[in-house]
Amino acid sequence: MDPARSLPRLLLVTGMSGAGKSSVLDALEDMGWDCVDNLPTALLHDFVHGEQSDDRVAPVAVGMDVRSRGFDPDKLPDLLKSVEGVVPEILYLDCSGVELVRRYDETRRKHPLAEDRPAEDGIARERALTAPLRQIADSLLDTTDLTPAELRDELVRRYGGDSRQPVITIASFGFSRGVSRTADLMFDMRFLDNPHWIDSLRPLTGEDPAVQEHIRKDPSFAATMDRIEGLLTDLIPRYWAAGKPYLAVAFGCTGGRHRSVAAAVDMAARLRAAGFPVNIRHRDLASPPSDTIEDDMARATGYAGGAGI
Repeated sequence: MDPARSLPRLLLVTGMSGAGKSSVLDALEDMGWDCVDNLPTALLHDFVHGEQSDDRVAPVAVGMDVRSRGFDPDKLPDLLKSVEGVVPEILYLDCSGVELVRRYDETRRKHPLAEDRPAEDGIARERALTAPLRQIADSLLDTTDLTPAELRDELVRRYGGDSRQPVITIASFGFSRGVSRTADLMFDMRFLDNPHWIDSLRPLTGEDPAVQEHIRKDPSFAATMDRIEGLLTDLIPRYWAAGKPYLAVAFGCTGGRHRSVAAAVDMAARLRAAGFPVNIRHRDLASPPSDTIEDDMARATGYAGGAGI
């Protein structure tokens, strides 16, 4: 092999059964990867190289989980490292237990670790069994809230472009609908003045200029965003140098429609101006505004965030 040529990638796609492994492999195959699902571990070397010896060019994605023959979470990392001529990495697919149960109910399939038990039992066993892989995975992808189109878009961002560039995702979410499951860094923006309590702004979102202007008038906003920007521009190269190619930064507010969205939009623009490639995703932007949610969350957390509370 020409030492000047970068080695192809060997991606182990693993994690929770029902989290979307087949969909991930289909998307990677469409991007030109050589893919196989539920490959017995004893055949890994043969599949990667086959007749290509050490001259493989195309990246390889191998799906393995509790259904795969020889699956051993404690031994898989060493097995991956033993394959020569490739750069091994692990993608762990996660999903909330509630959503996994819903998917099993919808498809009327049994969980592989709960043939004669409720799906919840199998999910709990699998989560404990695969914990070692989750802890050392190069990338974690939670599919709980992702549509098939969003999942494919995320995979294209991570595995369809220049692997020498870090993939940075700036996201917004609402605490009332659960914290972000994919964030590496999370910032709580509920201290900002809340546009929800302004009648003219309530139907709008943080993508609208009027809402952004209102939030920028909060005395805390600019200074806070300056500090977060400084932190991120310092940490991103450090994460990349340490071998972490994917970084998810999430901004949260109560409903996920105003403050967190405006903050995410602002930070994405700042990082792009600094030369970083950035994706942006608003998890709860389409959720309807709710006085009850905003009021209850504000009282519970102590963040008044505007008139009316």
